Amino acid sequence: MKSNIPGEHLAWREALVCGPAPGNLSIDEFRHARAQHLADAYGANLERTEQELLAQEETLARFSDQEEVVLWFEHDLFCQVQLMYLLHRFAQTELGTTRLSLICINEFPGVQGFRGFGELNEEQLAALFPQRQEITRLQLDLGSKAWQAYAAADAATWFSLVGTDTSALPFLKSALIKHLQRFPSTENGLGKIERVGLELIAGGYCSFKSLFPAFARREPEYGYGDAQFYLELKRLADAAAPALTLSGGNNRAATDSAHMLLSSFEITEFGKAVLAGDEDFVRRNGIDHWLGGVHLVGSEAAWRWDEQAQELLGRL
Repeated sequence: MKSNIPGEHLAWREALVCGPAPGNLSIDEFRHARAQHLADAYGANLERTEQELLAQEETLARFSDQEEVVLWFEHDLFCQVQLMYLLHRFAQTELGTTRLSLICINEFPGVQGFRGFGELNEEQLAALFPQRQEITRLQLDLGSKAWQAYAAADAATWFSLVGTDTSALPFLKSALIKHLQRFPSTENGLGKIERVGLELIAGGYCSFKSLFPAFARREPEYGYGDAQFYLELKRLADAAAPALTLSGGNNRAATDSAHMLLSSFEITEFGKAVLAGDEDFVRRNGIDHWLGGVHLVGSEAAWRWDEQAQELLGRL
C-alpha cells in the first residue's frame, strides 16, 4: 500500500507468539531456532528463512543511521509480543541521537470492530503518523522486562507481572492474561485457543473457510493469522488420541491460505469428551509444545492455567 508516511518501511516478518522463543540463547542461536520453527511450521525453506531473519536483524542493527524509528504495533497478543522483543533489543543498546516513537492503538474513529492497521487506507494510516509518541525509558524497561519474562523457561516469571503496574504499555496487561490462557487448562488440558476452536467446530463451523473468521471475531485480542490458528487445530488432529479429524487441503505444514481454505475439521467423540471436561487432552496424549520460552513436554504439563481462580499452577 502506498502512503505519504516518510522514511524507510520495514515489515517485521516474524511470529514470535508461536513456537520456541527461549531467552537463554545468543542472537545467532535464537535466529537459527526461530528459522527452524518457521521452516517446520510453514513449509518454508530453512536457509532462505534464516537469511531473511538475518537481513531483518541487520536492518535493525542500523537503526542509528536514522533520526527517528517509529514502531507501529497493534493491541493484540501477536503484536504485543513483537513489540516486547523490539523494546528489549532497543533497551540493551545505546540509542545515541536516534529518537524512538510508538504508534499502538486498539481502535480507529469510524472503523467498527477495529482489528489492525491492515483495515486502514493510506489516508487513515497517514493520519496516525503525527500522533506518534516518543518512547520513554519506562516503556523500554517494561518492554524489556516483559520480553525476558516471556522468554523465560519458568512460567512463574510471566505470571508475576500480572500484579504489577504495566500502565506504561497500556495493552500489556491484556496480553499477559491472553498468553496465560494459552497454557493447558486445569479442566481439560486445552489452551483457550484450542478450546474455542473445538467449540466452534462442534457448533458447525467445520470448513476452515468459515471457521477462521468465526474465531477471529470471537477472539480478536490474540491477533492470530489463519496459519497460526490452523496449526493449533492441526496439533489436536495429529495427536495419538485426536480431538479432531482433518480432511482436504494440505495435511502437512500450513504452507498457504489456499490449501488451508480447502480443509475442514470434525470433532471426534474424544474431542467432545474433552470439551465436556470428562477427558484431559494432555493426560491422554502427553504434550510437546512451546509457549514463549516455556517448553511443555512429557506426560503432563508442568504448568496449568486455572481460569476460574485466574492462577497459574505449577512450580510456583
